[in-house]
Amino acid sequence: MEARKLKLHTMLAYGIGGIGEAVKNVGFNTFLLFYYNQVLHVPATGTSIVLAIALIFDAVTDPVAGSLSDKLHSRWGRRHPFILFSAVPLALAFYLLFNPPELSELGYLIWLAVFAIAVRAAMTFYHVPHLALGAEMASDYRQRSTMYGFATFFGFAGAAVFTPLSYLLFFPTTEAFSPGLLNQAAYSGWTLFAGGIIVFAIFTCVLGTYTEIPYLRKQEAISQERFSLTRLVRELMDAMRNKSFRAIFIGMVFTTLILAVEAVFNPFMGFHFYGFTTEQLALIPLGQFVGLLSSLALTPLLTSRFDKKPTLVGGALAIVVLVNFPIIMLLLEIPWFPQPGSMALLSLLVFTLGSVTMLAVVVFASLNSMFADIADEHELEIGERREGILFAARSFATKSTASIGLVFGGILLDFIQFPRGARMGTVPEDIVWSLGFIAGPATSVFTIAGLLMYLGYRIDSRRHQEIVAELTARRTSLS
Repeated sequence: MEARKLKLHTMLAYGIGGIGEAVKNVGFNTFLLFYYNQVLHVPATGTSIVLAIALIFDAVTDPVAGSLSDKLHSRWGRRHPFILFSAVPLALAFYLLFNPPELSELGYLIWLAVFAIAVRAAMTFYHVPHLALGAEMASDYRQRSTMYGFATFFGFAGAAVFTPLSYLLFFPTTEAFSPGLLNQAAYSGWTLFAGGIIVFAIFTCVLGTYTEIPYLRKQEAISQERFSLTRLVRELMDAMRNKSFRAIFIGMVFTTLILAVEAVFNPFMGFHFYGFTTEQLALIPLGQFVGLLSSLALTPLLTSRFDKKPTLVGGALAIVVLVNFPIIMLLLEIPWFPQPGSMALLSLLVFTLGSVTMLAVVVFASLNSMFADIADEHELEIGERREGILFAARSFATKSTASIGLVFGGILLDFIQFPRGARMGTVPEDIVWSLGFIAGPATSVFTIAGLLMYLGYRIDSRRHQEIVAELTARRTSLS
């Protein structure tokens, strides 16, 4: 039986939903720690610990959200109600997170904890059902890569547009604020802008995909057992018995740990290591747009030519090299290499980020598509469809590991004694060098080790065809 193909507008609507998550990620990865540390003068270690606690809470809710969405019975399907009703709470919590009243240092940390948890909880009940919905809608092996490619494309495109617009519209460099992110008054308008984008993106996803609800697996075919913590633990253990799932799971634990450390350092790198203003940084996403457009053709081409696992590993290794090249050149003070703050270095980073973005779309689309394939194999193994719990377990692993990385990154930031409220050009050279060394070569070794774990993934195109054939035969015999 031939797999049902999705229409282009359905895949586009599904992908647009990723813009909401991209806005939240930009807020957390680029602005949040910087805001509390540099604007509110809260210690980086304390800030990172609170963010890690919020992330651990988020990780715990992921399997709950996945299992609940697997078992929901409604006329609107299993996933759509969760996606729809997460939008407004997410936007509201995001606004409050960046707009605290005047508080003590402890008060700021408590405020950060409450609303960081609120944002992440709302995002969980969107993100996990959204990923699971993609695996449900796209049953074709190749089209899964294309659809998740759209989702990854819009996620990166959302960040590529939202970041420079934030810099230019809300955080311009002035004599009083250099870098512009030090301007506390600008965060109110910026978060209203962000919240509007989040609500728009999620609503568009719901409206554009609801026509697929009649074609999703009928609830009668899903286990009727009620949700319970005992069942949740059993489902997680079932997932870990799958060899391909374990390979991806462990690999993501390694790489996420390091990415979290690097995320702490990223905003500091742009201003103090590379020496760019917010206006210059706003130009860097130009390369992202070229990379994003290229990725639309590259993703199905590479996954068709090389299959998903070699595409994932090869693309990720290339990203590590591209990201580290300019950092290492500046650390070694190579005389012919462009200097910090120069247009030559900016042009190089525009090109580098464009290449990284192109490859990152391919990598993440392949990764999500591989999880969808695992869902098919897992159904064959246990006789039940559990996209939600598989994507939730993946999310649980990455978030719990990222919480450790956040704490470690904050500790390292305080360890190198990075000053609070630092204006550009005032940070000692040895501290700037340490910043670049940690964000670059010091962490890359561990990233590569994590990528090598992906080699244990065992589902290729031929194996997936066998899985689909066996599932079809089973469903036919039961009908």
